[in-house]
Amino acid sequence: MTQDALSNDILVHELQLGEQLNESVHHARRSDFSLLLAMLTDDVRAHSQFKLPLSQTPEKNTTSEQLRKYFQLPNEAPLSLKNVEDISRYNQAGLVENHQFELLRLTNTLNPKPLAFRDDAKHISQQVMSNTSLYCQQKHQDKSLAQAQPRADFNAKAWLAAVQTTIVKAPLMEAVA
Repeated sequence: MTQDALSNDILVHELQLGEQLNESVHHARRSDFSLLLAMLTDDVRAHSQFKLPLSQTPEKNTTSEQLRKYFQLPNEAPLSLKNVEDISRYNQAGLVENHQFELLRLTNTLNPKPLAFRDDAKHISQQVMSNTSLYCQQKHQDKSLAQAQPRADFNAKAWLAAVQTTIVKAPLMEAVA
């Protein structure tokens, strides 16, 4: 049996039925309509509207630098400061005080300033921490201290020996009836 003959024997989608579904609806043949629908596959992905032709287009890998060059964009703004000396680049109060907003915008466009002072995903701002509960603040502080100090190893044998000697030396209790 060829694949075409096999596909003709199996009812996969409604196009194979032709006008039969439509006729059974218009002639009020509910049993025929139910039977035809039951014979269709229940996997929706096999229906004809989901059988789109596959087009093989090569994937283009464009980098951020290529797009910036194509659209003539300035250099990308760094996420954080690279060193402490870069803090002086943030001093723009003089330009604002003298109402030189155009110059401020021009300098920021030509030499983008970092978006944040630090690039630490685990850093939580003090302003955020002050809005949390005291329990949360204490837990965060204890976690910071625990990471700084390594935990001592637990000697399970010595602990079990201490428990055993305590049990042996403990006075027996009389059962109260």
